[in-house]
Amino acid sequence: MTKRILAEGNEAVGWGALSAGCKCFFGYPITPQNEIMELLARELPERGGVFIQSQCETGAINMLYGAAAAGVRAMTSTASPGWALMQEGVSDMAAANLPGVIVVVQRIGPGVQRVEHAQMDYNNVTKGGIGGYKNIVLAPSSVQETHDLMQLAFHLADKYRHPVIVLSEGILGHVIEPLEIKTIDFDPLPEKDWAVAGHGPHKDGKYRELGPSYHPLYDGTYLNYLNAYREKYKAMQSELRYEEYKMLGAKVILVAYGYCARVAKEAVDMARAEGLKAGMLRPITLWPFPYQPLRDKAGRGRKFIAVEDSLGQMVDDVRMAVEGKSEVCLADVTFRHMPSEEGMILPGRILQEIRRLM
Repeated sequence: MTKRILAEGNEAVGWGALSAGCKCFFGYPITPQNEIMELLARELPERGGVFIQSQCETGAINMLYGAAAAGVRAMTSTASPGWALMQEGVSDMAAANLPGVIVVVQRIGPGVQRVEHAQMDYNNVTKGGIGGYKNIVLAPSSVQETHDLMQLAFHLADKYRHPVIVLSEGILGHVIEPLEIKTIDFDPLPEKDWAVAGHGPHKDGKYRELGPSYHPLYDGTYLNYLNAYREKYKAMQSELRYEEYKMLGAKVILVAYGYCARVAKEAVDMARAEGLKAGMLRPITLWPFPYQPLRDKAGRGRKFIAVEDSLGQMVDDVRMAVEGKSEVCLADVTFRHMPSEEGMILPGRILQEIRRLM
């Protein structure tokens, strides 16, 4: 059964979680993600789920740890400062092989700063935190895709028994668009026979324990445990997703995610209308990052522009991908529309950069 409504990007997070069968939400209010909490506070209990406003973000991530350990589909959401407070808990979940979905709606930084939109958390969600763990990071660019990728996030979290991050930002979280609420079918998943079951044993008479010391491949030699994670991360890299737009004959290639990808797509259309051969590659997974597709397009006189609403973070991955074979430029937060400092990066400003490079 499907239902069409008008919804914000933040609301699409909640509807996507419900479509995925999420049973528990734990979170603390923080702008610009509060609409996620508001929707789930209203809808989740009516579906037999649990909504808890935690005392802080540290509490929320540890509640998520507990629900995940019991085999329940659960999630949390936060913004940039709250994400910083969750780092130890996310690392612990990765170490214990626990699935969970974490939505990060970015705002400007560094530090707490203001609630203005930005894309300034790219590095700390894609490069891993304490202990160098890796998470699959999904980056939607529309309300509908936010809803759909939420369902994919829960599926991948269970598939790999690992936290998955959905990375949004203030603009995408508050844009209103048509949304088709529907359940997406994925490949079957194995039963969660690893989940804990309170104080008593499972039906097989055995107890379950979670954590690094209880990893199936941990025999007292920590190197075996680390090698198991190496293989796990290799498997997770098979989930690479990206979109190409008007790449045929492109001499300037824009690389962008989130709302900036929508800006970049319009800039490509404007450039093509002028006879300028521009195209776009949009990473849908920020980790794994599409290094090889970008590498395949490097050289042959092509140039790249990383379009991101930050001081430059994703641009480093683009540079690593092209391996010095192409010039890589950055269209960053300084490209925002002026004189309003609360403005956004607009297609016309990116078109100017395409013209300059041409």
